[in-house]
Amino acid sequence: MAPAHAAALGFSPLDEELGLLSGSLTPHQHESLVRLCVYMPFARACQMLREITGVQVSEATARRQTYVSGEAYEAVQTVQAQPPKRTTARACRCQHCHKAAASGSKAQDPPAPKLAISSDGAYVPLVGGEWAEVKTLAIGEVELVETETGVKVQTNTISYFSRLTDAQTFGDLALVETQRRGVERATRVCAVQDGADWLQAFVDLHRPDALRILDFPHAAEYVNAIGQAAREAGTELPATWLKDQLHRLKHQGPTALLADLRALRAKHPEVEVIADKLAYVEKREAQMQYPMYQQQGWPIGSGMVESANKQVMQARLKGPGMHWARPHVNPMLALRTAECNDRGPEAWLDLTAHRLHQRAQLRLERQKQRAAERQRTSRATEPGVLPSLPDTF
Repeated sequence: MAPAHAAALGFSPLDEELGLLSGSLTPHQHESLVRLCVYMPFARACQMLREITGVQVSEATARRQTYVSGEAYEAVQTVQAQPPKRTTARACRCQHCHKAAASGSKAQDPPAPKLAISSDGAYVPLVGGEWAEVKTLAIGEVELVETETGVKVQTNTISYFSRLTDAQTFGDLALVETQRRGVERATRVCAVQDGADWLQAFVDLHRPDALRILDFPHAAEYVNAIGQAAREAGTELPATWLKDQLHRLKHQGPTALLADLRALRAKHPEVEVIADKLAYVEKREAQMQYPMYQQQGWPIGSGMVESANKQVMQARLKGPGMHWARPHVNPMLALRTAECNDRGPEAWLDLTAHRLHQRAQLRLERQKQRAAERQRTSRATEPGVLPSLPDTF
């Protein structure tokens, strides 16, 4: 009897049919592990999985599976944010992702009558003591709600998108969320944020006709800085000066405030802080018409994106002693935003299909390589074909 062939790793078509990823976990256990890791440190997630399901995995396995899953969902979102012709070399070109992009356009949420968008940046600690800025977009529906003290402006149904990248790339990638929320199709849109130039370019890309509002607390910081500089230069201002100026700005607009600030600049032309801060405020006078904004039912503060920085990024990536490798930040952010947007199960289906497709593509590529190698070997052993000889003897 001939000896049996040595055992080797192989591929079972049933794995693909059942949607099984690599490893010993069932699909439900795999999903549970990764989604726990999105909410809590890896070691804690492993402990929770063991306590709830009795399944024990190592912290290294949890970390690896989370990053791989996040990379897959990041790739899916990158394709969904771009038409196929604009897909970059970094994005996945698999058939599933293009189908997801196409279906995503059909599954867009119906546009709200009034939307508010707001973007901001917050810093995440990286390995080696470096800090890098994560940019976050928040989108919400603006509604007027009656309370005991009167009608109040509220921003509800808030969703998020976050990435560690440059401003231009962030604007392109954020299309996946602005398109889903119908920012282009909404009846009216306002953009409440600080006055950074990259934020204006972001609004130009996604909704050029949006009503641009300078975040009121941000404007208040500049007014306060001017008042403090004037006091330090010798001008006596009333104790209620800042409170009075901000009340007037909020209820009367910027005209009278700017006149007072210009008077302080004229009194202290040598103080650069006053001149610089005033120039910033003057440039954004059109974005400080707060009485009109409130009358029209718009928010004047960017609290929703400030909360987003805490909820999406800081709650998971800025824990005690945490430092992240740069390549791991965006995979985690992709999963975090999916969970914060209440789209975790949907994201898991997309990223699983992407990973299975990538595995199938890799298997086919290896089959082609083995077939080509067998063909070269058979040609070399054909009668009359001399094997190649080494250059030296």
